[in-house]
Amino acid sequence: MNALSVKDLSVSIDGNNILRNISFDVTKGSIAAIIGPNGSGKTTLFRSILDLIPYTGSVKIFNKPVTQTLDRVGYVPQRMEFDRTLPITVREFLALSTKNAKDMDGKICKEVRIELLLDKLVGQLSGGQLQRVLIAAALMKKPDILFLDEASAGIDIEGTRLFHELIDHLKNEHGTTILMISHEIEMVSHIADTVICLNRDLVCNGPPHTALTKEVMEQLYGEKVKHRPHEHL
Repeated sequence: MNALSVKDLSVSIDGNNILRNISFDVTKGSIAAIIGPNGSGKTTLFRSILDLIPYTGSVKIFNKPVTQTLDRVGYVPQRMEFDRTLPITVREFLALSTKNAKDMDGKICKEVRIELLLDKLVGQLSGGQLQRVLIAAALMKKPDILFLDEASAGIDIEGTRLFHELIDHLKNEHGTTILMISHEIEMVSHIADTVICLNRDLVCNGPPHTALTKEVMEQLYGEKVKHRPHEHL
């Protein structure tokens, strides 16, 4: 069963074609990564799928229109802009995402490894800590599909390692379908089941060993791109 089906999706803004006839499927319980250069339409694709901007074509989540499945969807933005002097703790922030106080002291916070951060001010968190808090907030809805827009960008090596472990855990232990935007080709080659290569058009869509070839990378990023052979683990 497909968790997500996108067919002939196109987006045009002020007469400019941002996305053109994009079609792909994401299998339930898999990890799909969207890659492409800056300005290739990756975030626009996310926003279209989530019905946040107008588009033409068809999007189905679990074989239903997005408006009927939003309760099964979690979303973590690329960044969250907020006043870092705002006196709100992680616990108070997460309370906005759930009506069940047990969620904040229970399994979700332990899985995301933020149980020791609950009484810390959000403005005092590191980049990696904040991203884990945002992921925890999304998981409070207990989503069946999770959209991650560059969720590992700008975090340190340890934060990146924890992020990879979390994604793997969500897939293997919870069967969560994950669609993620990433610039980290090395990471994508190891954890993604499917890679969607985007540059306004769909350049390639398939498993890492067919999508992350030298030819595809050059088509996406130009002939000067450095390519290193990889193994999909």
